[in-house]
Amino acid sequence: MASLKSKKLKSIPAEITVPGDKSISHRSAMFAGLAKGTTIIDGFLPSEDCLCTVHAMQALGATMEPLEEVEGVGLVKLAITGNGMKLKAPEKPVDCGNSGTTIRLLSGILAGQDFKTELFGDASLSKRPMKRVADPLGQMGAMITGQGEKICAPLTITGAPLKSIYYKLPVASAQVKSAILLAGLYASGKTTVVEPVATRNHTERLFTHFGIKWLREDDCVSVYGGQEPQAKDIVVPGDISSAAFWMVAAAATPGAQITLNNVGLNPTRTGVINVLLRMGALVTSSETHSDGEPRGNITVRGGDLNATVIGGAEIPNVIDELPILAVAAALARGKTLIRDASELRVKETDRIAAVASNLRLMGVTVTEHPDGMEIEGGAQLQGATLPCYGDHRIAMAFLVAGMFAEGTTTLEGTECISTSYPGFERHLDLFLNGDDGARPIPVMSAIPQPLVDKMNRAKS
Repeated sequence: MASLKSKKLKSIPAEITVPGDKSISHRSAMFAGLAKGTTIIDGFLPSEDCLCTVHAMQALGATMEPLEEVEGVGLVKLAITGNGMKLKAPEKPVDCGNSGTTIRLLSGILAGQDFKTELFGDASLSKRPMKRVADPLGQMGAMITGQGEKICAPLTITGAPLKSIYYKLPVASAQVKSAILLAGLYASGKTTVVEPVATRNHTERLFTHFGIKWLREDDCVSVYGGQEPQAKDIVVPGDISSAAFWMVAAAATPGAQITLNNVGLNPTRTGVINVLLRMGALVTSSETHSDGEPRGNITVRGGDLNATVIGGAEIPNVIDELPILAVAAALARGKTLIRDASELRVKETDRIAAVASNLRLMGVTVTEHPDGMEIEGGAQLQGATLPCYGDHRIAMAFLVAGMFAEGTTTLEGTECISTSYPGFERHLDLFLNGDDGARPIPVMSAIPQPLVDKMNRAKS
């Protein structure tokens, strides 16, 4: 089991470029695999989760050519060639690894195929509820079976000719919304999803990018069946959820300043900026590109942080950033309340319980609630040996917390960080050890043969 240590930070780097957006990388690979022709994806996130999606699309008939690798990060540019909406039946069950996005969105795509597919994942993914996807796809005509009342993986999906539905989401979820809309491409007529609260809209933006017509009316998102994506190259911005760790580190350090380069600035994802502003940090952003997904630079200046309330309609916008915002709350003056976030209970781990437990081990007073927690800020954090619970965001959040603690903080099981942030350890070292050893990461013009072999094996 891998482990990483954190200690009092030495310096805040002037700038950092984080890897590509996880949500957009997943979806780009899927859309490219559904289109006829070749799509080049630049800025792809080569995390374990996103590579699971690429391997899944290969198993379903798409081909992949690696184009560019960044040392210490992985494959950041690739070409995917699809054969259209009608996919090939896989020769064996499809491994989704730890990726909830992969299994849920693929379920929507496979619902409209004329074959049966089994999707499985690791122990963590197998505990996550898939009923929220299986129910609406079942209403559309597919048959989805799984384990137990919550219909957990492994899932067996028997595709069928689909009918359109008008579906009200019981809980706001971008993944469920996306699964239904993707299935809607295979359905006759107009499929509509009603959101109780607006969620991230990467799927809808990619609809536009790949030539799919869709409609937004108030809280309803609709798509008409019978459309096929058109291959088109795409640039993936940096992931604001990854940038958030360094944003908090800088925000909690009076006088510090950091710029995060080429970060996605989609308004459905920038809630972390609003929260940090409320807490007293100085945060500015400047959009440099707006081709489909807006992106640009974020600059954070640190200061004394104050408690806030995080809840209501902003929760879907900050759901992935809540673990690191809980760390910010522990470093702030006053009591921060996080509410309406019960979705955290069904992530890679129960993030409410995991965050509360680890904060307590570091000397923070936390009251846990079914949908969130109250965090009493201002206490001096104490270094501790902490579990990751197999959750990448828990691991990274508490390595940042360790930068503000007395003594050494050790996170055990940090191999899970590769789920979303390859190269995290190198960036962590910049904060802990300063510029010593901070060398530019070379970009290789050709992919090493071992990587080519690895990706080719994924096809079989």
